[in-house]
Amino acid sequence: MRPPVDWRIYHAINRFVLRHDWLGHGFSVIETWSVPLIAVATVALWLLARPGGDRKWKLASASALASAALALLVNRVIAAIWHRPRPFETHPSAHVWGSRSHDPSFPSDHASAAFAIGFAVVLFDRLAGSIFLAAAVVVGVGRVVVGAHYPLDVLAGVLVGFGSALIVVRLARPLIEGLVRLVERLTDPVLRPVWRRAPRVDPARRP
Repeated sequence: MRPPVDWRIYHAINRFVLRHDWLGHGFSVIETWSVPLIAVATVALWLLARPGGDRKWKLASASALASAALALLVNRVIAAIWHRPRPFETHPSAHVWGSRSHDPSFPSDHASAAFAIGFAVVLFDRLAGSIFLAAAVVVGVGRVVVGAHYPLDVLAGVLVGFGSALIVVRLARPLIEGLVRLVERLTDPVLRPVWRRAPRVDPARRP
């Protein structure tokens, strides 16, 4: 019996990266910093929204963080139903660049969170969202390149992230808007003096 396509693709990529070791080490560094940087950039969207101005980027920031949290929760439910071992656990010949996590392989938490953030932001601002989605693609590809996940794990993460973003932005928007109004009462007074020194450039109008 031929091995599953998912493993054959993973194995081909793993062998290629092993012959080009700099790729594995390079993506390992990217993987280490990418998710924290995406999280910081998501919070920065809130800071870039002028106090008292358009709330679009505040809504994008809050929705993105909520979408990532929902995606990780969905992953926990899926993993409880089907615990798929990591590729290197099932196939000892697989090479890994970086740490060897023993969390469930399916879906990829990194990909789910990154794509949830990217899709949530793009639903509010296509330009900013495209940047976040590009970063999410790098994260997703990197999970396979460093040997941490099968391609199907990442693809599932994309779908979980997309679904989570839709649920938060389309269905939970009234709740998010209420939370934004509540939180901005604390952040706006702090940020207002900073913005008074900056030229008035508000984000584009809410779609």
